[in-house]
Amino acid sequence: MASPAPVKKVLVPIAAGSEPVEASVPIDILRRAGADVTVASAGVDGLLVEALYGVKIVADALVADCADASYDLIILPGGIPGAENLGGCTALEGIVRRHAEKGGLYSAICAAPPVALAPWGLLDGHKATAYPSFVEKFPPEVTAVDANVVVDGKVVTSRGPATAMEFALALVEQLYGKEKVEQIAKPMLVRYEPGYTIRELNPVQWQCSGTPKVLIPLANANEEMEVIMIIDALRRAKADVVVASVEDKVEIVARYGMRIVTDMVLDDAADQEFDLIIVPGGMPGAKTLSGKEKLIALLKKQAEANKPYGAICAATAQVLEPHGLLKGKKATTYTSMVGLLADASECENRVLVDGNLITSRSPGTAMEYAVAIVEKLISREAAREVLQGLLFV
Repeated sequence: MASPAPVKKVLVPIAAGSEPVEASVPIDILRRAGADVTVASAGVDGLLVEALYGVKIVADALVADCADASYDLIILPGGIPGAENLGGCTALEGIVRRHAEKGGLYSAICAAPPVALAPWGLLDGHKATAYPSFVEKFPPEVTAVDANVVVDGKVVTSRGPATAMEFALALVEQLYGKEKVEQIAKPMLVRYEPGYTIRELNPVQWQCSGTPKVLIPLANANEEMEVIMIIDALRRAKADVVVASVEDKVEIVARYGMRIVTDMVLDDAADQEFDLIIVPGGMPGAKTLSGKEKLIALLKKQAEANKPYGAICAATAQVLEPHGLLKGKKATTYTSMVGLLADASECENRVLVDGNLITSRSPGTAMEYAVAIVEKLISREAAREVLQGLLFV
């Protein structure tokens, strides 16, 4: 009997100001592929790292403690000042240099190619891409390419948050081959075209006074990509986003192992008023949310007041449907959950709005969903600004 192939080991360093989408998507996707991913803090405050948009991630290890380990791939997320903080981390530079000298695969996205890899000399003689406003920071030794993802030998680079999925899948292909990419991308409904389309039924104007206040409840095993993309987009649009743990502590462990520190526990948010409540998917996180009486009471109160609420992926079928929150509404959900809906007639839509309800299908539709929420809750202009910032245009 042939021995099993060794598990691929991946290092994802993060620092204060790292772009959370660019970190979470590769972590999630590589773990789906079966890789052993270590999230390492390059900060000075231990394992807790505050990324952009107030997203707090607890790393698995410190970068300094990873110096003696060997990896099949190293991934540097972008974001400012995150990429600068990675570039200034001497311990990380040593790890990546030694890895490159051994012929290892390394990668970076957004500001990290010109701000971290290029100053280290690790892009010299290579073609690379980056966030458009940072391309001019490449030195003459680097050939800048206008593309979402550039693979040049053992170096892979990408442009920004909206290309993070394509970037992560390109890394899966490098480690595991195209067949593994198809296995991951197809059920997630991944598509590479920019932009989004809303299918809207019974259109109404969503109302909120002043800064929109949004509740995102979170349980262990909720899908991290869905959560972080929605938080990222809404906070870019200046919404007041409250992420509340339904567990007995503020730290939760998401579906693919990311440790996220929420703003509060749900008990502390239960008496507040919200302009919108969005329920994330991921199993068994969605089932946990469905069993939380205070959350269901908040959702029912929201629906009875004709105030906006929504869900993505498994949460539509596992949270909204069982509690009568889809009565008289059409919704969409994850492919394998369609049979649980009383009315599945509109389930082919990636983002569906029916009056004050907004639903979406999967992690692969999460960014479209997030921008659609911004459009409905705030304005089309705000959505356009978010699209541009994410490079989702």
